[in-house]
Amino acid sequence: MNHLLGIDIGTSGTKAVLIKPDGAVTATATFEYPLSHPHPLWAEQDPEAWWEATVKSIRAVLEKAGISADSDSIAAVGLTGQMHGLVMLDRSGKVLRPAILWNDQRTAAQCAAITERVGEKRLLELTGNPVLPGFTAPKILWVRENEPEIYQRCDKILLPKDYIRYRLSGEFLGDVSDASGTSLFDVARRQWSGDMLDALELPRARLPEITESTAASAAVSADAARATGLREGTPIAAGGGDQAAGAVGTGMVAEGMVSVTLGTSGVVFAPSSSYRFSPEGNLHAFCHAVPGQWHLMGVMLSAAGSFRWFRDTLGREEMEAARSSGRDAYDLLTAGAGRAPAGCDGLLFLPYLSGERTPHPDPEARGVFFGLTLRHNKDHLTRAVLEGVTHGLRDSLDLMKTIGLRATRARASGGGAKSAFWLRMLADMFGMEIVTVNGAEGAPYGAALLAGVAAGVYESVPDACETTLTVSPPVQPDPHAQRVYEDYHARHAALYPALKKEFQAIARLEETHRNNS
Repeated sequence: MNHLLGIDIGTSGTKAVLIKPDGAVTATATFEYPLSHPHPLWAEQDPEAWWEATVKSIRAVLEKAGISADSDSIAAVGLTGQMHGLVMLDRSGKVLRPAILWNDQRTAAQCAAITERVGEKRLLELTGNPVLPGFTAPKILWVRENEPEIYQRCDKILLPKDYIRYRLSGEFLGDVSDASGTSLFDVARRQWSGDMLDALELPRARLPEITESTAASAAVSADAARATGLREGTPIAAGGGDQAAGAVGTGMVAEGMVSVTLGTSGVVFAPSSSYRFSPEGNLHAFCHAVPGQWHLMGVMLSAAGSFRWFRDTLGREEMEAARSSGRDAYDLLTAGAGRAPAGCDGLLFLPYLSGERTPHPDPEARGVFFGLTLRHNKDHLTRAVLEGVTHGLRDSLDLMKTIGLRATRARASGGGAKSAFWLRMLADMFGMEIVTVNGAEGAPYGAALLAGVAAGVYESVPDACETTLTVSPPVQPDPHAQRVYEDYHARHAALYPALKKEFQAIARLEETHRNNS
C-alpha cells in the first residue's frame, strides 16, 4: 500500500490526485461536467455526473500509475469538494432533483426567514456565521416551500462529496468542516445543532452522521470496486470541504499561520486552536479538517479577477506585446506597476467589481478609482489595482485580529502568487514574511493527506504536512513600504462607509433605466 488517493468534487469537474507517502504526485486526472442555470440566479448540477466523472478520474490515475484493478497499492481514499450544495435522496438512495449548488442565489427570502426565526445574534452563536443564500439550510427550506412533493419523498440530505462517499461505500456520512457550512451545525461543539433543527422543523434522521475529517469512516464497497478499479474494503477518510482540505494541502494546520489565495476570488484563511466567531458576522467560522482545530475565513469576490479585468480592459497594449514576444501580459503590467511608488501617489482602488463579501457583505458595492490626478499614469493605475486587492485582503486579517487571532507567518497560493511583485506587496501590506508551498494540487492533495492520516501512514495532519510539503525562501517585508501602506490602509478602510449610500443609489438608477429601456 504505497499510494494515497484524493478526490475533489469541484464545480467544473472532478479531479483525482494520486500521491506517494513522501508527497510526490504520481498521477492526476480531471473530468469536467456541465453547470446548469435553469433560471436567473440558479445553479444546479446532476450528481450522477459527479459519480461518472469520479469513476473516470479514478480509473485514469490508476492506469497512469500502472496500478491494476483490485490492487492493494492504494492505502486509503480521501474526499473533498464544493461546499454547501444540497443533494436529496429518497429511501432507495435515488437522487430526487438536481443538486442546488453553493453559488445558487435563489434563497434570499429563506435566509431572511431563518434569521428572523432564530435571531441574528443566536444564529452567530450557534453556527458561527450568518445564514447566506449559498448555504444548505435555506436551500432545504426552498425545496420544502416550492417543491413539497420532493421534500416529502426526501429521506437523506447530503453534501456533494458525501454523495460520492455514499456511491463508493453505501454509507451516509459527513465531516465537521463541510457540515460547518450548512447553517445547521453547532460549530463550537462540532455536532448538528438541535436548536437549529428544531427552529427550522427539520428531522435529524435525514442528516448524515458526522465524524472528524481524519476518521476512516467508510470503505469501498464491492459494487464501487467493480466500477472504479479500487480494491474492495479500501478505507475512505471522512475528508473535508474544499477550503479546509485545500488548507491542509498547503500546510495551514496550526494557529499563528495565515494563508492568502490569489485566485479569481481571494481567500484569507487562518487556523484557530479555539472556537472564535465574529460578532458582526463578517467572517466565516468553520471547523477545520484538523481534529480539535477551527478556522476563520474572509472571502473577496474579485481578487486576481480584478487584475484580469484591468488586463482585458486597459492592458490591450501589453496583451499585444505578449503575443509578439512570448512573454506574459501580467508580467508586463506588473513591471510597469513597479515603476510607480508604494501608495501610488495617493491613488486608491476599491476592488468591488462583483460586489463584496468580506468585510462588506454588499452585492451593490462597486469598483472605484479614488484620488486620480494629472500626474497619474497607467503604471499608477496598474499598481493601484494590485494594492487595492491587497488592502481588501488585509481587511480580513484585521478582522481576525479583532477577535483575538494572532498570525505571524503567511503562505500564498493561486495564480496571483506566481508574481514575485505581488508576493512582495503582500508581505509589506501584511507586515509578515510570506512563502509559497509545493502543494500545487490544492484541495485533492489535502484530501489525500487526510486519507494518509486515516490509514495510519502519518501520525497526524501536521505530521503529514511536515513530511510532504516544502516551502519557498520567505519574502520579507520592507519597513519603508510597510509604513506607507499602513498610512494608506486607513484611507482605504474609510472609502466604503463613505460611498455605501452612493453605491445603493447607483444600483437603483441602473435598475430603473434598465427596466425603462
